[in-house]
Amino acid sequence: MRMRGFSLLEVMIALIIAALATTALLRAAGISLSATTEAALYEQAIVRAKSHLDAATQGGALRAGDWQGDDGGGFHWQLRVTPAQVGAVRPFGLVGPRAQTALKVVLYRVVTAISWRQDGRTRMVTLQTEQMGGG
Repeated sequence: MRMRGFSLLEVMIALIIAALATTALLRAAGISLSATTEAALYEQAIVRAKSHLDAATQGGALRAGDWQGDDGGGFHWQLRVTPAQVGAVRPFGLVGPRAQTALKVVLYRVVTAISWRQDGRTRMVTLQTEQMGGG
């Protein structure tokens, strides 16, 4: 009479298959967690870069120059304002001698970069805009 059940070989093969599947699942979970962390850091960097762009363009008059500093949380910021184009405009509706007066205007390029270290590599997000300013 034959006994019902699994042989030792069948049990060992089933355990090997289960171990391989568990390893693959854990590896996928680790990759997913790493990607989620990286995405969160990029999102933080973009928010910080937008904040620096807003501060530079919404404040007073723009002026050309380079600035940088520590933004906390392992982030470093850089801001560069450069004249992209210089021109002159005549105000509409002026009459008399003032009608010939041209106002100097400058189109400034404003670039901000946020950098941080992750997994031994430097990561960076760069945002750029242009804004008119007086000369």
